[in-house]
Amino acid sequence: MYTAIIIVFVLGYFAIALEHNIKINKTATALLLGVLCWTLLIFGHPSIFPDLDTTTAYQFLSDALLEHIGEISEILFFLLGAMAIVELMDAHGGFTIITDKIKITKKAHLLWALTLITFFLSALLDNLTTSIVMAAVLRKMVKNKNDLWLFASMMIIAANAGGAWSPIGDITTIMLWIGGQITALNIITHIFIPSMVAVIVPLIIFSFKMKGVIETDFLGSKDEDEINVSHLEKYLVFYIGLGVLLFVPVFKTLTHLPPFMGILFGLSIVWILTEILHKNKEHKHKKALSISGVLQRVDSTSILFFLGILIAVAALQTSGHLAQLSGILDANFKSIYTVNILIGLLSSIIDNVPMVAGAMGMYSIETYPVDHAFWDLLAYCAGTGGSILIIGSAAGIAIMGIFRIDFMWYLKKISLVALISYLCGVAVYYMLN
Repeated sequence: MYTAIIIVFVLGYFAIALEHNIKINKTATALLLGVLCWTLLIFGHPSIFPDLDTTTAYQFLSDALLEHIGEISEILFFLLGAMAIVELMDAHGGFTIITDKIKITKKAHLLWALTLITFFLSALLDNLTTSIVMAAVLRKMVKNKNDLWLFASMMIIAANAGGAWSPIGDITTIMLWIGGQITALNIITHIFIPSMVAVIVPLIIFSFKMKGVIETDFLGSKDEDEINVSHLEKYLVFYIGLGVLLFVPVFKTLTHLPPFMGILFGLSIVWILTEILHKNKEHKHKKALSISGVLQRVDSTSILFFLGILIAVAALQTSGHLAQLSGILDANFKSIYTVNILIGLLSSIIDNVPMVAGAMGMYSIETYPVDHAFWDLLAYCAGTGGSILIIGSAAGIAIMGIFRIDFMWYLKKISLVALISYLCGVAVYYMLN
């Protein structure tokens, strides 16, 4: 059963990757994968946990599943809340405030502008929220499918790289920061340049592929529902929505509550605001501009896809597969560069959170002191390595769901460039240190 879990996990990933070939939605595959992995854990507990009797094993696995579901729910509620806020801003035409100010029509120049905005915004928000916000902007500005997918892929790389050099930009940097392995000033000063390199390299490569101009008819285009929104309402919802998103890391620092609580707080604020703004409007117009209407536009399948993937990874963590993997890395590779590069590569397949958690458990502060190069590299590699595959990061999964990006398309068109940029960032860190 121990080996069977690995086989099922690999087959499940192949089915997700070949979604368009086998004509089975990746969300259905991900959910089945998650359930099967835990089912194999239950039936295979005598060989996986030989020291536990049946009753104890069932209780242990039940408790472990509930614990993982709690952690996964934090991410899912965060994702749902952030997507709802962004959709509400979009329903009010808020993103035309940004798109109307961007007069760039040349594709290559626009790619640079939006990528750099994403890179710095993800350091202030986080890579997941930023990817959702920038997806809404892209929908307004880019209509050609191939261009849209390439722009969106660059947003994934930029969001992950931007989150890697900020203590609040990625869940893994937050883990290291709260755990005391890194300090805020150190991670910014040491990882900023490698992260910037990881963005500039693919930007240069893709710039040569971006020929021509964006059709100007689509710049600043308005939605049908926007006709019923006043200038004041549009600006009010947009800036308050952006404000509550930016307030999430502040909320976390002040209250020490997890980020999803900050998102729910922000969602309640914009919900109340829109209820007050539109209370006297007709039901049809009011519904289109309220949370109840907006939630119907939120892509629930991407949230369920996220759930399935994270449940499957949680099964590998519970069964000890990830701990064993960390042990193999530690035993066979002594260089901190080699270990972290491999962790980054594995983060494109397996969620980076358990990988980083495993590394934090393997190495103490006594082994590698605060702000040691090992922790710096771990933050960079775990953050940016997820860009190599589209399902390797929260930002990638969100963008994949929003734009229906094909896994194999990303693998063929983006993965090699993302890998090169990832390794270039490591090389720059090495030269600087």
